[in-house]
Amino acid sequence: MSARHGRLRPAIVTLGVALLAISACAKSEDSNSGGTPSTGSSAGAQVIESAAPGVATCTLQQYGGTKVDLKTAKVGFSQSEKEANPFRIAETKSIQDEAAKIGIPKTNLTSANANSQFNKQISDVEQMIDSGVQLLVIAPLNSDGWDSVFAKASAKKIPIITIDRKINAKSCTDYLTFIGSDFEKQGQRAADEMAKAMGNKGEVAILLGAPGNNVTTLRTKGFKDQIAKVAPDIKITFEQTGNFSREEGQKVSEQLLQSNGNINGIYAENDEMALGSIVALRGAGKKAGDVKIVSIDGTKGAVQAVADGWASAVIESNPRFGPLAFETATKFFNGEPIPSDIIISDRQYDESNAKTDLGSAY
Repeated sequence: MSARHGRLRPAIVTLGVALLAISACAKSEDSNSGGTPSTGSSAGAQVIESAAPGVATCTLQQYGGTKVDLKTAKVGFSQSEKEANPFRIAETKSIQDEAAKIGIPKTNLTSANANSQFNKQISDVEQMIDSGVQLLVIAPLNSDGWDSVFAKASAKKIPIITIDRKINAKSCTDYLTFIGSDFEKQGQRAADEMAKAMGNKGEVAILLGAPGNNVTTLRTKGFKDQIAKVAPDIKITFEQTGNFSREEGQKVSEQLLQSNGNINGIYAENDEMALGSIVALRGAGKKAGDVKIVSIDGTKGAVQAVADGWASAVIESNPRFGPLAFETATKFFNGEPIPSDIIISDRQYDESNAKTDLGSAY
């Protein structure tokens, strides 16, 4: 999968002042240093990273579509995984809440959950296209395998906005834009926090996310590359997928502790797996802080684990895509150019702010 890294790494773009207005109260965040906003900043708004020149854009005219009024449009939203995961709960709620806020009738918003079954997600989206939706917002389970959807959507000129995971395809042809985090940067930031927590030495295990998507690939690459750079005395001695699941994270961690009870750190590529690993550590008689844990997402459970000393740091991956997704769609249907990638800025939590900023987690 390394051959795709150059293509998958998101470009950093901005949609300008109008989009930034949805998150004005969170502008105090230092997105370049990884700092966190003050307690008084927005608890949920997504903030867009700074602009990079030369990023491809797409207009309604280039796409070949027709202008749509979202207040009367039929919109399809495809969720990838079970909504037992706080990230998915917050993501779906954000889409539904923003749709209601801008005046889309409930009957015009079709939502479906693939429950981690890729064939079901493809079928769900194709049924939405057949039903006459005019906009698709998709949280893809996998990054590949979308050809049949693209063929159907492009034939009807239905724009596709992908959120939180990127599809390997051509923007302005197969899909309109991707909105999400810089996953490689998340891995790098997690590595920096792990190196700090472990004193730049020891053995670390990686609980990998689900295979087949760019989130897992880039969070792994970012972490490994950064650990090798900043803490070469930290050795990665264990890697196994936990499929972004708390139950599997616990199971894999139990296996890890049986085979290597002296592991010093666990990098979990999402909070659910980290929380599962904490259950395993408790079951093995470990105390808070015995094994350093760093994870990615920003759920209340994981941030509470930082406050309680069980985790060292959590890098946020903000799931509140509703305002930005619909603002992007509105601009597109109004003829404005839309960047191929819209990258958001993520905060992080550590011992300095986990207790005071718990309310910002989801």
